[in-house]
Amino acid sequence: MDGNDLKPAGKCPVMHGANTAAGNSVMDWWPNALNLDILHQHDSKTNPLGHVNYREELKSLDVEALKADVRALITDSQDWWPADWGSYVGMFARTAWHAAGSYRVTDGRGGGATGNQRFAPLNSWPDNVNTDKGRRLLWPIKKKYGNKISWADLIMLAGTIAYEQAGLKTFGFAFGREDIWHPEKDIYWGSEKQWLAPSDGRYGDVTKPDTLENPLAAVQMGLIYVNPEGVNGKSDPLATAAQMRETFARMGMDDEETVALTAGGHTVGKCHGNGNAGDLSADPEGAAPEYQGLGWFNTKGRGIGRNTVVSGLEGAWTTHPTQWDNGFFKMLFDHEWHLVKSPAGATQWEPISIAEADKPADVEDPSIRTNPMMTDADMALRVDPIYREISLKFKDDQAYFSDVFARAWFKLLHRDMGPKSRYIGPDVPTEDLIWQDPIPAGRTDYDVAAVKAKIAASGLSLSDMVTTAWDSARTFRGSDMRGGANGARIRLAPQKDWEGNEPARLARVLSVLQPIADATGASLADVIVLAGNLGVEQAAKAAGVDITVPFAPGRGDASAEQTDAASFDVLEPLADGFRNWMKKDYVVSAEELLLDRAQLMGLTAPEMTALIGGMRVLGTNHGGTAHGVFTDRVGALTNDFFVNLTDMAFKWVPKGQNLYDIVDRKSGAVKWTATRVDLVFGSNSILRAYAEVYAQDDSKEKLVRDFVAAWTKVMNADRFDLA
Repeated sequence: MDGNDLKPAGKCPVMHGANTAAGNSVMDWWPNALNLDILHQHDSKTNPLGHVNYREELKSLDVEALKADVRALITDSQDWWPADWGSYVGMFARTAWHAAGSYRVTDGRGGGATGNQRFAPLNSWPDNVNTDKGRRLLWPIKKKYGNKISWADLIMLAGTIAYEQAGLKTFGFAFGREDIWHPEKDIYWGSEKQWLAPSDGRYGDVTKPDTLENPLAAVQMGLIYVNPEGVNGKSDPLATAAQMRETFARMGMDDEETVALTAGGHTVGKCHGNGNAGDLSADPEGAAPEYQGLGWFNTKGRGIGRNTVVSGLEGAWTTHPTQWDNGFFKMLFDHEWHLVKSPAGATQWEPISIAEADKPADVEDPSIRTNPMMTDADMALRVDPIYREISLKFKDDQAYFSDVFARAWFKLLHRDMGPKSRYIGPDVPTEDLIWQDPIPAGRTDYDVAAVKAKIAASGLSLSDMVTTAWDSARTFRGSDMRGGANGARIRLAPQKDWEGNEPARLARVLSVLQPIADATGASLADVIVLAGNLGVEQAAKAAGVDITVPFAPGRGDASAEQTDAASFDVLEPLADGFRNWMKKDYVVSAEELLLDRAQLMGLTAPEMTALIGGMRVLGTNHGGTAHGVFTDRVGALTNDFFVNLTDMAFKWVPKGQNLYDIVDRKSGAVKWTATRVDLVFGSNSILRAYAEVYAQDDSKEKLVRDFVAAWTKVMNADRFDLA
């Protein structure tokens, strides 16, 4: 046999599609299988920096030199991508806006805190056309400063400096965003299979914006917020205003912030639509290798300067598009407007009559004047009664507009960074803002052992202690670093009244723990966690394992005045598989809801597995149900859940949509009951592999130690001071 026999002529040496998206995956063959990828989407193996500590690297960053380099870049027009009017103010403001603007409060996902704009799908969303150019223009600066500045921080900083360069007194800036290194493909951006598909499928009723599907915020696939041409591309400023109000609320913004961000975002820069969109090359993710990660190049003609095509709309909003002023409101209210078509065919508003001196200059030739334009979202600020009142106030008070915008811009760029304690840098504002979920510092000088002894003598049950600590900590979301046990907000509205927190039981437990906190100088937040730790230690001892659960004092107790109750509504758990509870039946399965919560809490699949098995045998189910409690030793941290789940002496009989009987094969007697969340650890091949490890005779102590490690991770998830 010679070499030719090993590779027949004309045959490709690899399986076609095996290394591209065209290859069939397990999920392609079995689309209804539970996909655990969301728990592994930021595997450390994808990070090329290894053990580089970004927060430490930031300490050696020359911030003033970095800012000077960005300022120079803003007016340093480059040959391959020339700046409008010789300034990248509009480019960098838009790049930052569109990175941060994907944030949604419903699940805390999206936003600019991870540099996710570098990857699909965001890098290729239609609404992000040419933001790839903004990032590439910043590359020489990123290259120069290396690991001392993340892409996420650099993009946000460039947008902020752009506004400063235009003349705005900004509110401040914080570093501290860490980059991810691969696409967050498991974030749900919508079910559509087509960019800019009609939005009707996202709404129960498209005429009722509050029926927009959760957790979405944008009105169409591939948009940041609303369609600039109107609802489904049909101009109707009042209808657009209604969509704006809902969409911006889902970004965490009120009406005044919405007007400020819309007007302020359109005070600088312009829209680009002076050409044929059909002549553009593929988006970055679909472009050929010679495009080197860039997309949307014009394949015919110049495709730059006055001939650029981006959104399809064409023109600037103000007379001086590189200056911070209130020209947007003057333009909007001092002229009458009518609908026209841009050269690219997009629907936009232009003034019926306007003096030449009020027109913006051409981006390449200042001697040429061009018509300004407005989008449907801009006209919404004029016709919606609430938006109109705010807009006229801004028009008459430039200083007030500047202050509101500066604060709203800061919020837009920092909303998903979490509490102020995570902010780094010389320009961090000293003012505490309610949306930062402020928490006073807690004491660390009290006698932890004495507190623990008082809890042990309090008469609280193991279940009381563990469930209260869990409910307090489970609100943490790694997506935007909100929630968690720190602050003890479980005792405040709205959390004290959430159904998932069993308000009557919670009030009873807190009435016991609060006096202990008062008597010892510990915060209630610390006492709640310490009680949960004590319960876990007692359960481990009952299983024959002596172990001390790690505890770090220092949590504080937030006040009602430090808590924006309305913004905490979105953190309410509607299901918690760890406590085997769902508020009601949903279209999404119980096990998918479990994965979503586990991912938001930062858990891996093995950690989730250990916690489920442990929580079941501790008897922590919501309402005290027995579903999944596969043990006769409730309260002992045993591996019984896994032992009995994998025991073939039983069979599993469906009794309803989310209920099963565990039946003895010989006698036919019902031994236990279970839910889908319980049985998925036996039915899913990956989770079963984990379950079998914990079911082994030599894994009794392993289960305890793994449970304690995962438990501690959850209790400390919001302790950024421990990092």
